[in-house]
Amino acid sequence: MQEMIKHLAELYGPAGREDRVAAYIRDIMEPLVDEVYTDTMGSVVAVKRGSAEGKKIMLAAHMDEIGVMITDIDEQGFLRFSNIGGISPFTLIGQRAEFADGTIGVFGFEKLDDMKDLKLNKMYIDIGVSSREEAMAKVNIGDSAVIHRECIIQGQRVIGKAMDDRIGCAVLIETARRLENSPHEVYFVFTTQEEVGLRGARTAAYSVDPDYGIAVDVTATGDTPEAHRMAVSLGKGAAIKVKDSSVISHPLVKNLLVNTAKAKGIAYQMEVLERGGTDAGSIHLTRSGVPTGAVSIPCRYIHTPGEMVDLGDIAACVDLLVAALEGPWE
Repeated sequence: MQEMIKHLAELYGPAGREDRVAAYIRDIMEPLVDEVYTDTMGSVVAVKRGSAEGKKIMLAAHMDEIGVMITDIDEQGFLRFSNIGGISPFTLIGQRAEFADGTIGVFGFEKLDDMKDLKLNKMYIDIGVSSREEAMAKVNIGDSAVIHRECIIQGQRVIGKAMDDRIGCAVLIETARRLENSPHEVYFVFTTQEEVGLRGARTAAYSVDPDYGIAVDVTATGDTPEAHRMAVSLGKGAAIKVKDSSVISHPLVKNLLVNTAKAKGIAYQMEVLERGGTDAGSIHLTRSGVPTGAVSIPCRYIHTPGEMVDLGDIAACVDLLVAALEGPWE
C-alpha cells in the first residue's frame, strides 16, 4: 500500500486533467470489483455487487489536485498564471512547477516593497528560456501545471503534495481490496474537479443514484504549535465528519460510523471543519437528496507541497469503511 500511495501522490493530475490518475486507478481496480467504467466527466466508477437485500452505497474520493494554469507568456518567456483551486502564493515561492509533458519551471515573483503584498498576479514561472518563441515550443496558454514534489514515507508519516486527495483514493482502493462479505452494492467513485467546485461528484452521484453516500477526503488538524483550535490530530484515528461548509452529515450515516468504530475498537475522532468541504456537499444534494456523511484522513499543511498524513489514521479509515460496509444499513 505504501508504494501505491507514493505513486498516486506523485502523479500529475490537476483539476480537469486527471486522466493519468484515472488510468492508474482503473488498472488497479479492475481485478478487485465486478465492473469499472469512466463517466462523461472523467470520474472512474468501480462497482462491487452485493445481494438483492443490500443498499446501494457510494464512496467518493477525488483524483484531482490543486495547480495553476498559464494565462500569458511575455517576450522573455516568463509565464504568468492563475490558480486551479485554493492555492496561496506564499507556498509557491521557489517551488518547481511540473507540466503535463514533463517540462519543469520555478515559481518566482516580482520585486515587492513588502512581502505581505505578494499575490498570484505578481508571480511568474521561469522554465529557463529566453524568449516567448522558446517558451511556446514547450508551454502554451491554457496549459496546467502542478507543484513538482517527491512523496516521502518517514516512519508513520507520509509527506508530499496531493495527499488531498490521493490518500482518499488509496483508502478506497484498499477498502475494495479487503471488502469480501458486503451485502451492499458498493460504488467506489474516484471523482474529477473537486478542487474547483465538487463537479465530478455531482454528475456521478446523479448517475449512480445511491441510497447512501460517504465522501473520503482529508481534513485539517489542530495539533501544531498555536494552531487554530480543532479537535482533530494526526495519529488518533479516522475522523468522522459532523459538519463542514458543504454538508451537515446525515445522523444515520454519522451514527452508523461512530457505532461501528466503537463496536470494532477502531480509533476514531469527531470532525467539525469550520471552513472547507468535500464531495459530500454535492452527493447529498443529488436528485431528491442522499443521506451522506464523510470519513476524513487528518492532514497537516493542506494545499501546500508538504501535506502530511499518518499511516495509522489511513489504516483506521480502511478498517472503519470495511466494517461499516459489511454490516446492515437501515
